Amino acid sequence: MNAILARLRAMEGDVSLFYRPLTGGEGIAFNADAPLCAASVIKLPIMIEAFRQIAAGQLDANREYELRPEHKLPPCGVLTFMHNGLRVTLEDLITLMIIVSDNTATNMVIDIIGMENVNATMRTCGAAGTILRRRLFDSEASARGIENVITAADIGRLLEGLYAGRLVSPAVSARMLDILRAQQLNGKFPFFLDCGIAHKTGEDDGITHDAAIIYAPKPFVLCMFGNRTNVPAFERLMQDAALRLYDLNN
Repeated sequence: MNAILARLRAMEGDVSLFYRPLTGGEGIAFNADAPLCAASVIKLPIMIEAFRQIAAGQLDANREYELRPEHKLPPCGVLTFMHNGLRVTLEDLITLMIIVSDNTATNMVIDIIGMENVNATMRTCGAAGTILRRRLFDSEASARGIENVITAADIGRLLEGLYAGRLVSPAVSARMLDILRAQQLNGKFPFFLDCGIAHKTGEDDGITHDAAIIYAPKPFVLCMFGNRTNVPAFERLMQDAALRLYDLNN
């Protein structure tokens, strides 16, 4: 792992890593508490709060919401290509938000659950450095420097909580892990691996992230985030790190 850390230290931009075995043993952290622009990894906290409200009886997972022209955003995702008037359940919106990183679905979910509710739940979960500050593609807020932020340690702890069944309830944690395992964007950590992976990626200009539970024979959490970085180089490092840690936990 020393070679991976050396490559990480030499990487341009702001990069971080959080690794922790889920069956015991020493973890590794590099800039893990540094706040970074979240890109689509912020969708993991949004999913957690949505399912918290569903479990509390505040929302109905099967309620349908109408897709309107003002909802539609640039892809990732599919809803922006669907016909106006399409009706989509809340749980389907959450699923699309994760497995194809649908931006239109994400803003619809944010509007349904409330931004500050996400942040309050993150504080309760011990992830206070992860903050939802704006809807996706809010160009006015972005121009004023308002960005959603995450830390590798926060997201790693959320994934640990899901694995342990501590987030919302064991059954709800298991449902969220099922959605994360259905991820369709698999060019980073999963690239060299042939095992189950529950994960969420994020991308933007100069930004690339992946945050995962990797179900090696000894499962582990791995989060690697990069801002202002060389995206192809960092993604190759992410692929190599996931493979190296898989081999160490085989």
